[in-house]
Amino acid sequence: MGNDVVLPCLGVSKNCRFLVQGDGHPFFWLGDTAWELFHRTTREDARLYLSARAEQGFTVIQAVALSEFDGLTVPNAYGRTPLRVANGCYDTALPDDSPEPGGYSYWDHVDYVVKTAQLLGLYIALLPTWGDKYNLAWGKGPEIFDGTSAEAYGRWLGERYKDQSNIVWVLGGDRRLEKRRHFEVIQGMAEGLQKGDGGRHLITFHPSGQQSSSKHVHEESWLDFNMIQSSHGHAERDNYRNVAEDYGKTPIKPTLDAEPCYEDHPRGMRESNGYFDEVDVRKSAYYAVFAGACGHTYGHHSVWSMTTERNSYHIMHWKDALHRPGALQMHHLKALMESRPFLDRVPDQSLIAVNYEGSNYMTATRGQSYAMIYCPNGLAVKVAMGKIDGGEVEASWYDPRLGSFQSAGLFPNEGQNTFLPPTAGRGNDWVLTLDSR
Repeated sequence: MGNDVVLPCLGVSKNCRFLVQGDGHPFFWLGDTAWELFHRTTREDARLYLSARAEQGFTVIQAVALSEFDGLTVPNAYGRTPLRVANGCYDTALPDDSPEPGGYSYWDHVDYVVKTAQLLGLYIALLPTWGDKYNLAWGKGPEIFDGTSAEAYGRWLGERYKDQSNIVWVLGGDRRLEKRRHFEVIQGMAEGLQKGDGGRHLITFHPSGQQSSSKHVHEESWLDFNMIQSSHGHAERDNYRNVAEDYGKTPIKPTLDAEPCYEDHPRGMRESNGYFDEVDVRKSAYYAVFAGACGHTYGHHSVWSMTTERNSYHIMHWKDALHRPGALQMHHLKALMESRPFLDRVPDQSLIAVNYEGSNYMTATRGQSYAMIYCPNGLAVKVAMGKIDGGEVEASWYDPRLGSFQSAGLFPNEGQNTFLPPTAGRGNDWVLTLDSR
């Protein structure tokens, strides 16, 4: 499965807070959610999607092999399904990788997507299965895994993609681990993947809503970093709480919000509440990263599902959704994080002398020679100075909508100072940056 372009496998930084590429170069996870990518796209549409996200600065694509929407029973765009049927059951030991009929199997299409992503500089966060295939709390199912079958399937996947360096394994799939057999499935699949690929790829776990992987599997040796699903509830965004909780756990592991509110997703799952917009997705992103996350995942409600029919729940075609404002603004966060020393960054709320509550809550992060404070609605920022090096600091305002800086001047690095953002109100979020001089 060789390619002309080879991305280095990802690893964990020495301080266990961030992800790095093979040479130790910092890696910012800017993910997009495309759960149905393997199941619902043609080759042409997959390339169109991946090319768009690469051009927009994304670095990781999250997709599922055995997908949520009838992933076992409804064929992909080429009329193929992922598993053979034996004795009336879907057999996880018999992935259907035969070229016939049609000369192009389901797994050939997965191969194509993974290879195309690599050529475009993208990593694939690959879920072996959606969670309804082992815990049918809701969804279509059927449940097909136990610990033994999960291990066999994981080993097959690991062997198939062991030489594909742009893979991160993601277990789970939006389901809680409620019974012993659920834990056995996840453990078996993790062991199978590691046996199959020789432990080459990182492994994480995608949890159910309002949870982190740390709830159930933080101490498992196979879990390299945590994933949070802060989800789509109608309440105010506060995923900084989830990130802070993971940040304080031992052993230390990186964490990120892999499923925050999706752009154009009904608030609280009800269309009558209206829809999340770019303001909501920006806020979730800056909140999480400034609270200590190693990156962030964006999502659009029509894109993850590869929706082609418009309705009140999915309000546009996925191709139209590719260029929504939130998607186009995400790379500004990555650019900001990469503009300063990366691996010594820590969250530090003590930078904020006086904070607000609820919708106006501010989050802060810093390195040794810089500090950043996210102000969601443009209210005055009261800063406790002297937290970074230098006798003076150069202050600037960073616009998360445009990715541009406005100078605010030089200030003594002592005492307390108040900074007033250029504009205020919903949608007028700003980042105050302070750099040692």
